[in-house]
Amino acid sequence: MAGKKQFDVDTVLDAAMTQFWRAGYAETSLDDLSAATGLNRSSIYSSLGDKEALYLRCLDRYATRYGEKYDEALSSASEEPVRAIREFFEVTLDRIADPGLPDGCLVAQTAMAIPVLSPAIAARAVEAVGFQRARLRTALGTTKAADDLAVHLAAVNQSLAVMSRAGASREQLRAIVDVSLGALSRALSA
Repeated sequence: MAGKKQFDVDTVLDAAMTQFWRAGYAETSLDDLSAATGLNRSSIYSSLGDKEALYLRCLDRYATRYGEKYDEALSSASEEPVRAIREFFEVTLDRIADPGLPDGCLVAQTAMAIPVLSPAIAARAVEAVGFQRARLRTALGTTKAADDLAVHLAAVNQSLAVMSRAGASREQLRAIVDVSLGALSRALSA
């Protein structure tokens, strides 16, 4: 039937997201997106919007997918905050270790490129990092230093993605998490 979409939008968005994640926004061309998704330029534009609109959809998809996993990990924070934060970091470490995914984090990669991105994409990256910090702040409850701890833990989480992209081993990443959890445990005990 003419005019009817002949592709699965979720599959196409995942392929585009992986392409952007692997190469970054600036280095991903429409030809790259076409090759990754199997759609021609015309289909990309008519079904998914321009490159910026597609990137924003991919960034939202990424933030939702991993945000739900982070929320689940932090769900027991009121009873066992250190264990919940460990599970939070496990979401990141599992994502990093997944051989089917690019190294790093689409949000971290986007945040690092903010100076050369459009205001809309930059704002979405800042928002995604803010959601992560807020998620951690909520999980830490009314502890005395919850704001500072949430900022620190969000920064550590983003640095895991950056370090993985720079070739850090799983053992090195785990050591970063262990140091942060030790500091968290001491801070919560104080």
